[in-house]
Amino acid sequence: MDFSLSTYFPVFIYLLVVLGIAGSILVITHVVGPSKKTAVKLMTYESGMDPVGDARQRFDVKFYLMAILFLVFDVELLFLYPWAVSAYAAPGQSPEEGLLPVAFKWPVFWEMMIFLATLAVAYVYAWRKGVFRWR
Repeated sequence: MDFSLSTYFPVFIYLLVVLGIAGSILVITHVVGPSKKTAVKLMTYESGMDPVGDARQRFDVKFYLMAILFLVFDVELLFLYPWAVSAYAAPGQSPEEGLLPVAFKWPVFWEMMIFLATLAVAYVYAWRKGVFRWR
């Protein structure tokens, strides 16, 4: 294989064009855009809330519970999506052509059902404990 500089010449040209466009956009917005600095524009942005008071104040435990529940139910998709993609063959393919061996299809299916049932129990438990109720 002959890898000379001429092989990568179009890539270098493309990189130069991309950097040129990005740099010119930054310069144009700095020159043309409004630059009137006001107290409101210079104020720190804190998730749509005015930054008043001490930054080290105590938060309600509900925020942490909601974040942990979000992570639990978000990580669930990391297990479900690959299984859903690999467990079944595409339309028009035989079952043997799927990514998952035929011998594992039913055990993996029941394992995923147990996983979903565990998540459902966790959801009902959190609901009964009142984690989803805001004051």
